[in-house]
Amino acid sequence: MISKEKTMSAIETMYEMFPEAHGELVSKNAFELLIAVILSAQATDVSVNKVTPALFEAYPTPQALSEAPLEDVIAKIKSIGLYRNKAKNIKACASELLLRFGGEVPKTREDLVSLPGVGRKTANVVLGDAYGIPAIAVDTHVERVSKRLRICKLDANVLEVEQTLMKKIPEPLWVKTHHTMIFFGRYHCTARAPKCEICPLLAMCQEGKLRMKGKKTI
Repeated sequence: MISKEKTMSAIETMYEMFPEAHGELVSKNAFELLIAVILSAQATDVSVNKVTPALFEAYPTPQALSEAPLEDVIAKIKSIGLYRNKAKNIKACASELLLRFGGEVPKTREDLVSLPGVGRKTANVVLGDAYGIPAIAVDTHVERVSKRLRICKLDANVLEVEQTLMKKIPEPLWVKTHHTMIFFGRYHCTARAPKCEICPLLAMCQEGKLRMKGKKTI
């Protein structure tokens, strides 16, 4: 793995490449963000942003969503993947918010992951974007970039990737780094066609160097 110093050098290069990196899920408050992130599992932010305006217009509060007929919720989100399970999860999540948290989205990871449909990644996004609480959410882009640049071990699981990033990156930069690495992975270091030929980090990317040599990738 590369050192903490080299990691920060790489991250700073990403900052320069994507100075406006931000969360691309559209929401007006913590409740809307929580629901949007649940819906974004195995779906693109673009697809989620297409369905949430009508969903939140019809059900703007946890109470309204908890009381909504399941089939109506399904109809509003059916263009995204796993929509039936997601409809059940967001209704159940809304009910739990009312029952256990007074209709408010909790501000701790422990409480968030206790909600239906909420895993550690979702909780970290909500903590960082809704409340400004330092967290790094490891999605497919963050994991891919971390491994290609050898910031973490190639065989690291998602939690290990997160823990490695937390050790190497100063806490005040966690949220910013999370968004920047997503932009870098989504728009530059993509899964199938990374822009290795114009990448300023090519020298430290073993996979990128092999690609440029025309060899089989790692």
